[in-house]
Amino acid sequence: MNTHQKILTLATLLVFAGNACAVDMVVVGNPAAAPLTKDQVADIFLGKNASMTPVDQTESAAIRAEFYKRAVGRDMAQVKSVWSRLVFSGKAQLPRELPDSAAVKKAVAGDPKAVGYIEKSAVDGSVKVLLQVE
Repeated sequence: MNTHQKILTLATLLVFAGNACAVDMVVVGNPAAAPLTKDQVADIFLGKNASMTPVDQTESAAIRAEFYKRAVGRDMAQVKSVWSRLVFSGKAQLPRELPDSAAVKKAVAGDPKAVGYIEKSAVDGSVKVLLQVE
C-alpha cells in the first residue's frame, strides 16, 4: 500500500469513527408535556426559561457534552460559565444530575415540569419525545 492509499484509508476510517460516535438522542418529558422547539430546549438548559425543570446527566456521561453541543450550541466550558453566573447571582439552581438515561427517564416520567435528554433507543411509553436532537 503506497502513502496515498494509506492516507485515504486513514481518512475513511476517521469519517466512520466520527459517525459511530454520533448518538441519536431526544429530549423527553412527561407524557402530558407539549413538544418543544430547539430554541425552547436551549433556553431551558441554559436557565433562561423556568417553565420546565432541566434534568442533566453527569459530567462523565458521553451524551452530555454531545447534547449541549448539538441542542444548545455551546461547549461544556460555556455551559458551566452560564450556570456559574446564574447560581452566583441567585437567579437559578443547577439542574439535577442523574447517572444515566434510565434515571433521567424515570425522573421526567414522574414530573410534569421535568425535561431531560436520553438516547433515542431508550425511549418507551413512560416518556414523550419533545424534540429530536439533530
